Amino acid sequence: MTGSVTILGSGSALPTFQNSPSGQMLHLNDKSFLIDCGEGVQLTMRQMGLKTARLYSVFISHLHGDHCFGLIGLISTLSMMKRTQPLHVYAHKDLQKLLHPLIDYHCGDMMSFEVVFHPISPRKQAVIFEDRNVTVETIPLKHKVPTCGFLFTEKGQRRYAYISDTMYSPKIIPQIEGVDLLYHESTYTDEHEARCKATTHSTARQAAMIARDAQVKNLLIGHFSARVDDHRQFLHEALEVFPDTRLAEERKTFEF
Repeated sequence: MTGSVTILGSGSALPTFQNSPSGQMLHLNDKSFLIDCGEGVQLTMRQMGLKTARLYSVFISHLHGDHCFGLIGLISTLSMMKRTQPLHVYAHKDLQKLLHPLIDYHCGDMMSFEVVFHPISPRKQAVIFEDRNVTVETIPLKHKVPTCGFLFTEKGQRRYAYISDTMYSPKIIPQIEGVDLLYHESTYTDEHEARCKATTHSTARQAAMIARDAQVKNLLIGHFSARVDDHRQFLHEALEVFPDTRLAEERKTFEF
């Protein structure tokens, strides 16, 4: 068996004709995990025919809107579809305070399932989920608000690392060393490096440097800024550093 990740959104904060905000569906060991949930994620899922029956958990890297604004819509839709299985949400504790009033207001007595919130500390490395086959641990990142990535490990086999919004941070390298597939945000190209520092993001080249130094097997880059029209520029700059790089193009599935 192989693991796979489907890209539901790979843009940054400003949606474009090319990209929606962040969202990925990770398929591992017959389970599906949703990683971040920007606007449009549920629409892309439906258009691609992705099933939600095996969607067990949602992992939100941080509370900037382009990573979580789509979650209330998804919850509402799942309730209309009469889901009964609980949905587990792992995120900063403030997400529960933000979402509970919306769930109560928009779903109310029609809510067909329980949303179980699991507060996490994004600034700490910790195992936040574990079953017989998979563990998930947080990867502390450097961003304007508390933010973490996630390391998914199938016990004894595949590993997938998701690095959300962050400035260049070599401190994460030991934790992701040798993973089968690394997704690393690559908001800007070299010409916008100064803006990267100001907004606490990474360039494609910096993402590739992390992949190279961590000796990962393959790299996906995404979270593309609307300032860069031609995504081939991101790929070109990353490939100069790490040859096994691909663009996290929306509606594509990558196996590992």
